[in-house]
Amino acid sequence: MTQLKNIFSTKWGIIGVGAFIGVLAALLQKWGNPGNMGICVACFNRDIAGAVGLHRADVVQYMRPEIIGFVIGSLAAALIFKEYKSRAGSAPIVRFFLGVFAMIGALVFLGCPWRGLLRLAGGDWNSILGLAGLVAGIWVGTLFFKNGYNLGRSQKTYASVGLLMPILMAGLLVIMLIFPQIEGQAKNDILFYSLKGPGSMHAPLMISLIIGLAVGFVAQRSRFCTMGAFRDLILFRQSHLLLGIISLVIAAFVINLLVGQFKPGFAGQPVSHTMHVWNFAGMALAGLAFALAGGCPGRQLFLAGEGDGDAAVFVVGMITGAAIAHNFGLASSPAGVGPHGIAAVIIGLIVCLFIGFTMRQK
Repeated sequence: MTQLKNIFSTKWGIIGVGAFIGVLAALLQKWGNPGNMGICVACFNRDIAGAVGLHRADVVQYMRPEIIGFVIGSLAAALIFKEYKSRAGSAPIVRFFLGVFAMIGALVFLGCPWRGLLRLAGGDWNSILGLAGLVAGIWVGTLFFKNGYNLGRSQKTYASVGLLMPILMAGLLVIMLIFPQIEGQAKNDILFYSLKGPGSMHAPLMISLIIGLAVGFVAQRSRFCTMGAFRDLILFRQSHLLLGIISLVIAAFVINLLVGQFKPGFAGQPVSHTMHVWNFAGMALAGLAFALAGGCPGRQLFLAGEGDGDAAVFVVGMITGAAIAHNFGLASSPAGVGPHGIAAVIIGLIVCLFIGFTMRQK
């Protein structure tokens, strides 16, 4: 049982998890998800925000089952292996704002770290600037760690606190099943659905949900985290988590080649723009926010599933940030950065630097 419990956290375990995610993400794109967006935690949370009406950008509204599966799959793994632990209280308001600005930065780039890797595996060279920005933001975060940055300890709390996010996700799934999309209609009694654009592109519901559950399960077991991979490499010269993201890119690249989804270049890439400075800066903001919060957006979902109420607050911040980005013209599109996106990135960097400098233990 001990060997089974630890298999995903071994060297070959993390490589296998990365390859597993890469293969499934590329196949999700083949089965209907948007181009180079088989899995994107930021974009999918944005679509969920649109589905429940928090923003009215009609091209990005869909209740993404993958996100629901991530949380519930992580919960299942934590319960099975007795790792579920309800905790909270580590600077929740700070984590909320970090989630907001992480999402704004990601939507200026048009993708989370997972999508940055998948865009690279699909031949979108614009992602190189985004990934470079991600590493730069994480590097700045490590400088704060070295100088005593700390959000404080979370505390053990009522089991119900840790269960609220999984319950919310299960509730969203039930609502989606009760109120499915009506063909040709952008809204049913409750939910909004895109009729065009990325929100209208999705794999079959059950396939997306099952893959989300499987990814949530193995990611919880392996502690898979894109931010953590670069942080550990920079701070400790450890490449364990990095092996996982390398295998993700390789696996997705191979599948893309096999199914004809690899199309190299800068121009004309799906849901992508060529404003390189802001691809870099948007992900630098996101990377810094992820580092200060202690995990990439995927890792935050997995932590929320295993009972971390602070991670759940970060997730709520991301969903709120998606609504803000689309309601106030911050998010990018294939035409370029939104009218107020540049100002939002600058403000976000200032806020994150303020948090980093002022939350250092003497």
